[in-house]
Order: sequence, then structure tokens, then C-alpha cells
Amino acid sequence: MNKLPLILVMATIGLAGCGQKTNQTVDRGFDTKSLKNLTRTPGIWVDGDGCEHWAIDDGVEGYQSNRLDRNGKPICGLLPPFTINGPDRVSSPVPDAI
Repeated sequence: MNKLPLILVMATIGLAGCGQKTNQTVDRGFDTKSLKNLTRTPGIWVDGDGCEHWAIDDGVEGYQSNRLDRNGKPICGLLPPFTINGPDRVSSPVPDAI
């Protein structure tokens, strides 16, 4: 059995991730802006396990990160599961369908 096709496919997949890195601190959507602007008005989304996440809905795009304590551990059990607390939208000309 010839292993050359398998080796070529694996090499192609491996090289696919070697493209040019992009700046991930900038929103490249309809209303391009620095993501630093989004951190001023996050809401808190609570998952099914009761763990909290910073969340912002910017119309088409959405951003989320785990809410951690000073020691880097997830904050869990303080708020009811499957809820959003506080603001979750920032000013965006893109309407939210939900």
C-alpha cells in the first residue's frame, strides 16, 4: 500500500495552520473597532453549571470569556444558571435578530 497520498494530505493539513497571524484585538465586522471598547460594558452570562462568563453581544459578533477570581479559578455558584446579568450589548448599528 502506498502511503504517499496519506503523507501529502497530512502535510497539507499541517501547513494550513501556518498562515499569517492576524491581530485578534480588533473587531473586523461591520463596525470595526478595538475590542478594548467592548470591555467597558460586559454582562455576566451564567452557564448550566453555574459558572460565570463575561459576555458581550455586538450584533453579529459575540464575545465571551470566563470570569475568574484573583487566583485564576472560575467563579461559580453565585448566580442562577442560564441567566444574563447586566448589560450584554454595546452600541452597534447591526440589529440583533433575537
